[in-house]
Amino acid sequence: MHATLPLLQATDFPPLRRAQLTTLQVNLGYRCNQACVHCHVNAGPTRTEMMDARGVELVLDVLARRGIGTLDLTGGAPELHPQFRRLVRAARTLGAVVIDRCNLTVLQEPGQDGLADFLAAQQVRIVASLPCYTQENVDSQRGAGVFERSIAALRELNARGYGQDDSLMLDLVYNPLGPVLPGPQDKLEADYKRELGERFGIVFNRLLTLANMPIKRFGSTLISKGQFAAYMTLLHDSHRPENLERVMCRELVSVDWQGYLYDCDFNQMLGLALQLPGRPRPHLRDLLEHDLAGRPITVADHCYGCTAGQGSSCGGALG
Repeated sequence: MHATLPLLQATDFPPLRRAQLTTLQVNLGYRCNQACVHCHVNAGPTRTEMMDARGVELVLDVLARRGIGTLDLTGGAPELHPQFRRLVRAARTLGAVVIDRCNLTVLQEPGQDGLADFLAAQQVRIVASLPCYTQENVDSQRGAGVFERSIAALRELNARGYGQDDSLMLDLVYNPLGPVLPGPQDKLEADYKRELGERFGIVFNRLLTLANMPIKRFGSTLISKGQFAAYMTLLHDSHRPENLERVMCRELVSVDWQGYLYDCDFNQMLGLALQLPGRPRPHLRDLLEHDLAGRPITVADHCYGCTAGQGSSCGGALG
């Protein structure tokens, strides 16, 4: 696999500083039941990295000590972590909103019986990957049969009340198939709701559009195809300064499976640590003592992926 960090470190991206921390985004591990072409985590069925029990306890300690309102769980497939359900229950007891970044097909994996019921009972907000509403596009990106299984999972979630109103939130995530920016989020959302509703009877709350980041598996593919430079030019040329105030890294901290801290999930995958004086590699335990508000954010050239066009973040388009 081609390394993209050497191509991204030299940058003229504008400096950024942190606001108040509101979201702890925790990568529970890289194990996944899928291996998608666009995956910036390189997750897959053969990955073994997984947060240990002490790390899970530390996550809960930080949520309680800092009064953080949102726990955003990702992976891999976070549901495959053996302590996923215990962590969700404990975080909800603390009053935190819990987000599960779900690939949908995990609901049908062995050992995941009752997962949909559990998520509904805990009022977990589901952010589900569905890169298109057509079988051809989804299966080409995620593997044969993934679209059909995803539709079955969405029906299962709808049957438990997801997507009907704001009490059980079901958001879908769209990302382009290649080196292009996503189209307007509101138009794509209307298309998704029409197609999924008319063809399959599926409802959901919102569509979140994400730009593909030129790192890890997707970045390596760009290099192999000779498209890396052109994609970076597209991101630079599409930069909109007004998106800078709303980028996710200002209020979110990304935590890897070992507990180390990053300004965002993309920096985590590149190994670009969060900046904290006297801590060359800040860890979750540092959040028990240190407030990050006002601290500089580590930036590189891939950051243009979050400010290009309508903007892109874990919460979808920025503007």
